[in-house]
Amino acid sequence: MVVRDARCQERRYAVGADGIERAVFFPPQDVWGIVQSRPADRWGVLVFKDNRGRDILHVPLAEWLPEAENIGALDLRPHDCFGRTGLRQLVETLGLPLEESLEPVTASGVPDDGRGSAPHRSVHAESPRRRGCVKGVALFGWFIALVIGIAADLTWAMPVAAGALILLPAGDAVVRVRAWWRNRRHGRLVKNTEIRPSPAAGSGETRRFLRTASLCVSPHDVVLTNTLGEERWIGRAGTHGVARLVRLVDATTGEPLGVEVRDGEDEVRALLPWRFWFAGPQGSDGWRALVGLLGVPVSDEKYGRPKDAQLWWQDHALAADARKMSPMKAKDARKQSGWHNSVAGTEELVTLPFFSALLLVGLFSDEAPMILAGWLSALTIALVLGPATVSVLVSRLSYDRTFEAKNG
Repeated sequence: MVVRDARCQERRYAVGADGIERAVFFPPQDVWGIVQSRPADRWGVLVFKDNRGRDILHVPLAEWLPEAENIGALDLRPHDCFGRTGLRQLVETLGLPLEESLEPVTASGVPDDGRGSAPHRSVHAESPRRRGCVKGVALFGWFIALVIGIAADLTWAMPVAAGALILLPAGDAVVRVRAWWRNRRHGRLVKNTEIRPSPAAGSGETRRFLRTASLCVSPHDVVLTNTLGEERWIGRAGTHGVARLVRLVDATTGEPLGVEVRDGEDEVRALLPWRFWFAGPQGSDGWRALVGLLGVPVSDEKYGRPKDAQLWWQDHALAADARKMSPMKAKDARKQSGWHNSVAGTEELVTLPFFSALLLVGLFSDEAPMILAGWLSALTIALVLGPATVSVLVSRLSYDRTFEAKNG
């Protein structure tokens, strides 16, 4: 069995003798406590064990559920989530006996067997682990060099401190360039299988939504990208894969409201608002392309709008999905997609310029090491505040303005 994480790193496990011999499902005992302390465990954990009962691999269900961020813990039962992730089918395919445990879970997600060696936990971190290491090294190096320089009156320690601090924005710049390059290459590959939203006139669409949101149909997966650029991969094979498209129509007027993507168990896996995806000038072409690429049955179902509801999807189980697959308010989009909000942390916008400002006085010194420290500090401030300022300005002036506002 091969487990590949978000960074394409693989771990291989033998199945059978001297390897994985059984699977144990640990459903959550305290839903509210798990949601607050361990979101990845809110639907339970699947544990693969060897013949001696030792844990080999922990698989939190929420980490392997594409719509985990868009559905509440109370809207989906753990056993239903087990099937949605495809883990039940995996256990059956491997021919492993499946057990269910009622033992309470610990902070690691499963009972502590007290045998020392910690099994691998199959999770997908949003931020590379190496960035946390760089951050620790940068702040520690800055502090140590600064203290030594002040205490021992060593001017050469000041550029060392400034150089340590610049590691963070410099590393961020490398990550941004690599992400841009990957997106550029990805765009070439999906050009013929990508469906872009076509909103109805006057629906409040933004440039961010039109350029970022998309549907990509590959031979094995359906990739949904929302307004924030978050990708969700839904398989096309097996009972947990895409098996049907359902167009929801207003029960009174017959107006199309949205499209549900359902799996072989008739569970809704994604929700697309019709107004923002298929009601525009190219909407009918996009709908036909989606149906043709998927090649699955399509049907219409009547949907009753909730009374006094501003949005028709307000009471839908995947209301959060419909919200993200629609244009967002500029303030919300900036807050959730900004580099210093979603990756680096908002505290870096304050702490890094503040720490760097301590060495800016070197620009007015006559000593070469102090001058170098001053220029490095100025560069750090520019690398931190420059992209953040440009991002806010672009968002306010163009990227997140509705077309009504532009034309008004």
